[in-house]
Amino acid sequence: MIIVTGGSGQLGRVCVKDLMEHGHEVTSIDITPPSDPSVRFSRADLTDFGEAMAALSMIDERVEKVTGVAHLAAIRAPGLATNHVTFTTNTVSTYNIFEAARQLGIKNVVWASSETVYGIPYPNGPAYLPVDEEIAHPETAYSLSKLMGEEMAKQFCRWDPQQKIIGLRFSNVMDPEDYERFPGFDADPRSRHWNLWTYIDARDGAQAVRLALESDIKGAEVFGIANADSVMNRANEDLASEVYPGAERKRPLEPNESLISIEKARRLLGYEPKHSWRKHATA
Repeated sequence: MIIVTGGSGQLGRVCVKDLMEHGHEVTSIDITPPSDPSVRFSRADLTDFGEAMAALSMIDERVEKVTGVAHLAAIRAPGLATNHVTFTTNTVSTYNIFEAARQLGIKNVVWASSETVYGIPYPNGPAYLPVDEEIAHPETAYSLSKLMGEEMAKQFCRWDPQQKIIGLRFSNVMDPEDYERFPGFDADPRSRHWNLWTYIDARDGAQAVRLALESDIKGAEVFGIANADSVMNRANEDLASEVYPGAERKRPLEPNESLISIEKARRLLGYEPKHSWRKHATA
């Protein structure tokens, strides 16, 4: 049994569907019921440790032993709540899931970190391009909460070398209906510069979650997760030179590649995005 927290959210509901389609038994944990009545669901407030423990142990007779957790529940972006509420909610709920998993012997945890850890909104420009997992420059209470989750994961895995806690730094999640807006982005390079013109199709985000859960990695790891291409038709070098002229290039930039590196996810998880907005736009 795999528990998906935040299973009614934009990414969570796609993850639940993807896992079920690949033969996994799934239970969604959220404060909002799923729109699909076939999805097994239980309501829980994960900022309460007792509820987190119950969610990962014995919800009721329908839920057998939990073998993995995809922790996606969170306040999902800066500005949706006050800073202290965002930080407290995200940090405490993530701690509770990690600690509940530790106490219950669940060695397989995947959770949603964020592209914001790279430094969004880049007040002084990105550290270098493409950005990668070595960068940790939080600029908001939200991104700080995600960095705290990454740091907690390292310590939990230090305590137990058999534990796996994989953080996925997701780019801005998109659904297919969002793609009709993409061709218009070219008119203004600053319309999407705040996250280096990247995105993640929710279906590819779900793929990354599933591959991380199925991987035999041990310890704490972090992966950048984006689609392989940018949201722009304009070449990356032109965009970066115009908007971030002082940014270091780690290597020559491919014209429309993601400027959030997905090389590590490709190498260690076998991740390969399948749902480019370009294919959707020409379908």
